[in-house]
Amino acid sequence: MSFIVQRRFTAPFAVLAVAGLALAGCSSDTGSNAGPGDAGEADGVVTIYGTIQDTEADLLNESWAAWEEENGIDIQYEGSKQFEDQITVRAQGGTAPDLAIFPQPGLLADLSSRDYIQPTPDSVKANVDEYWGADWAGYATSNDTLYGAPLMASVKGFVWYSPAKFAEWGVEVPTTYQELLDLTKTIQGKIGSAPWCVGFGSDAATGWPGTDWVEDLVLREAGPDVYDQWVAHEIPFNDPAIASAFDSVGEILLNPDYVNAGFGDVKSINTTPFGDPARALGDGSCALHHQASFYDGFIQDPANGNATVGPDADIWAFITPGTEAGAPAVTGGGELVGAFSNDADTVKVQEYLSSPEWANSRVALGGVISANKGLDPASASSPILQSAIKILQDPKTTFRFDGSDLMPGVVGAGSFWTGMVDWVNGKSTEEVLSTIEASWPSE
Repeated sequence: MSFIVQRRFTAPFAVLAVAGLALAGCSSDTGSNAGPGDAGEADGVVTIYGTIQDTEADLLNESWAAWEEENGIDIQYEGSKQFEDQITVRAQGGTAPDLAIFPQPGLLADLSSRDYIQPTPDSVKANVDEYWGADWAGYATSNDTLYGAPLMASVKGFVWYSPAKFAEWGVEVPTTYQELLDLTKTIQGKIGSAPWCVGFGSDAATGWPGTDWVEDLVLREAGPDVYDQWVAHEIPFNDPAIASAFDSVGEILLNPDYVNAGFGDVKSINTTPFGDPARALGDGSCALHHQASFYDGFIQDPANGNATVGPDADIWAFITPGTEAGAPAVTGGGELVGAFSNDADTVKVQEYLSSPEWANSRVALGGVISANKGLDPASASSPILQSAIKILQDPKTTFRFDGSDLMPGVVGAGSFWTGMVDWVNGKSTEEVLSTIEASWPSE
């Protein structure tokens, strides 16, 4: 399972002031920050704590192994499923790691607001300024201070399809959402069955793939400003712009003529595990599927039929288009590295992790991407990841972090997920949105 998928199931924390925040200069230098997390003198060991585990953790360790040897620093990484709870406990108890890899901007902001996180040193800030866009920097900024540096990333909103089938049907990749709806209708008419396969199933996290659909449409229809207001609760969850996005998604997901290819009726969306459509794509029983860049791993898994992914391969993908052609906007996820310590070794590691050198080292090992502008797309292990990197590096791309990961946990990993399930099961958009809105914590 992709590391991005593993982290997608963690509970979001309180919302951070979202993208578009301007970076303010940090007053820190490379070794003089003070704070409750100050670990004192460098000792040749830098500890890192995060959610990345198993094979992905092995690759993380491999990505910096040569650098460790060259610089005489031992990086000791620990991954945990309990990261979100334990990092706060460790910070409060004085046992925080030197560095932590945060999958949610809100958690970094929360600990920063309590003075546990060191402001980034000048060398790290310089890397962020040079190699990362303002959107990404904004997610690591709180109260006009940069507290972290981006690490890895994912791009959501890909629509997976068969290039050979598109050629057979005489259809082309759509450039607007209306064209996507027209394409769906055309394919349905040609094959006489539902074109889309959809799976919301994910055990206790069932419903999260649906939130990705809605986030895509809010960003594409209403624009980044409304998106930012939505995730910060500056407009209510049942605002007309959000209802419109639900209804646009519903033109596909709630239409029994369009879903659920290979699995059943509309309600089968909730009982279909999110990974299962990979098999339906590979065997041709499904023509279209909406899922993030990590999904190529599922499609090419031998257990799902071992289909190939590429522009001229069995399966390829395009980004969910917006209301107008040529206006790229994507949602995605990623991690931010924050420091509890300020010794010279920790600063040196933090600087390395924010550099193109580390990004190229890790991406070349496969399975992940980064939004670092110094990353060579050719380093990526698959065509879809190369495509995702180019999207992130395109200065015309509007990027917004996964909305549910920026919302309070009770909403983003609670009522929003369950609301998607209720919506697919037949509850009205108005009722679902009102229920989610009522769940938003009071100030």
